[in-house]
Amino acid sequence: MNIVDTYTGHVDPGGDATRRTLDALTITKLSVGPMDNNAYLLVCRSSNEALLIDAASDPERISDLIGHGPDRPALKTVVTTHQHQDHWQALGAVAGANGANTAAHPLDAGPLPVPPDFLVEHGDTLAVGQVTLSVIHLRGHTPGSIALLYRDPAGHPHLFTGDSLFPGGVGKTSSPENFTSLLDDVETRVFGELPDETWFYPGHGDDSTLGAERPKLEEWRERGW
Repeated sequence: MNIVDTYTGHVDPGGDATRRTLDALTITKLSVGPMDNNAYLLVCRSSNEALLIDAASDPERISDLIGHGPDRPALKTVVTTHQHQDHWQALGAVAGANGANTAAHPLDAGPLPVPPDFLVEHGDTLAVGQVTLSVIHLRGHTPGSIALLYRDPAGHPHLFTGDSLFPGGVGKTSSPENFTSLLDDVETRVFGELPDETWFYPGHGDDSTLGAERPKLEEWRERGW
């Protein structure tokens, strides 16, 4: 697999992966499956331990992303952001092949093909080697949708939002009540806590920043679900 080191936040279905290198962590983004799902491989640069966000599809491509040589990272954890099937179709294969633990929110654990080794809730943390990620529960797209936050001490925050936040709006919801719940959580737990320079990585499509999306919050609420 070709990995491009010029990171823009865009990847093409079936195309190259792109990698962003931070002081302590690399973030590599890959589009997999027919729904242009994003899988994110996070690797601690000091320990070479890895965490994968959403083993969505195409286990062979995800395996190629991790690599096959002796210097490939050790995949320790696979996190599923929410229960929808397009985000976990490769979960069993990827976790099994790498001996990795799996993690998800308890409210979304039931539909997953393998029971999570770790149940994580709002405010919990997960480790990628020497790097710590914080769990943010965003209720509405599904009951147990989560985002993962890395506060880079040498730069801006990085937020992996699953299907809860995209450029242009929050994720799809099934009722006005769920829409209000999700938008309330996104406003208070994401926009209310994090600065404009926070870069966020959604479950499908291109990345964005909170600063680019913040002016649209009232428009999203008026637009409704």
